Amino acid sequence: MKRVGAHVSAAGGVENAPLNAQAIGARAFALFTKNQRQWHAKPLSEKRIAAFKANLEKVGIAPRHVLPHDSYLINLGHPEKEGLEKSRAAFLDEMRRCEQLGLEQLNFHPGSHLRKISEEACLGRIADSINWALEQTRGVTAVIENTAGQGSNLGYRFEHLAAIIEQVEDKSRVGVCIDTCHTFTAGYDLRTAEACEATFAEFDQVVGFGYLRGMHLNDSKPDLGSRVDRHESLGKGKLGWEPFRYIMNDPRFEEIPLILETVNPEIWPEEIRALYEFQE
Repeated sequence: MKRVGAHVSAAGGVENAPLNAQAIGARAFALFTKNQRQWHAKPLSEKRIAAFKANLEKVGIAPRHVLPHDSYLINLGHPEKEGLEKSRAAFLDEMRRCEQLGLEQLNFHPGSHLRKISEEACLGRIADSINWALEQTRGVTAVIENTAGQGSNLGYRFEHLAAIIEQVEDKSRVGVCIDTCHTFTAGYDLRTAEACEATFAEFDQVVGFGYLRGMHLNDSKPDLGSRVDRHESLGKGKLGWEPFRYIMNDPRFEEIPLILETVNPEIWPEEIRALYEFQE
């Protein structure tokens, strides 16, 4: 079964996220377990944790179909000691929040070299950061999201993802989330079924579908290879509908969270319905 949803609000408490997902007809969802633009947040209370788990069960969404996203401030490849330590501590806190909520994975952007260290050194730091966090947690998989390659961000080449995974010690607890907008603006074409075949064949060869834990389904405002991260509503950007039709009919994308991060939350129910209508 395909598990389509969206990155829903957790305003008022994480326990509201499952209900917000249900309201748009989602079979999966993403959320922030804390304010994504602040370093620190109050610990989750036992009451909120219990309410989240109860609501998750109420709406019939399994923990493996939830793909939490960490703070945008975190840079696990930070070139400077202070920034790296701060990022690692925040990432560990996010992993532990997932543990508390009974969730099985945490999605994150790999990191940036800030033009101060080499790509290779930065990728090594990201892997070291993952190893450090995995050693101190249980049951949560670190899910690396591919990026558009804006600025000094790494993760825009499949080879970057493979290099990080290669250096992670516990490969059972590392995975990948593919964002369609990021993939396209990083230079991998997805506009036709043939382009999807070629791009996903390359992903399988370089990274491996065995590591795919989720996807972000977004159309793209910028063009192919622009290295700019700007999402668009499905069918209204440079990608069009074809890649989403392809994904909805390919068994390799079964039973993983397929998460909308498109620009207009008001039409998420329509986008979800449209995606399910593609299934043949």
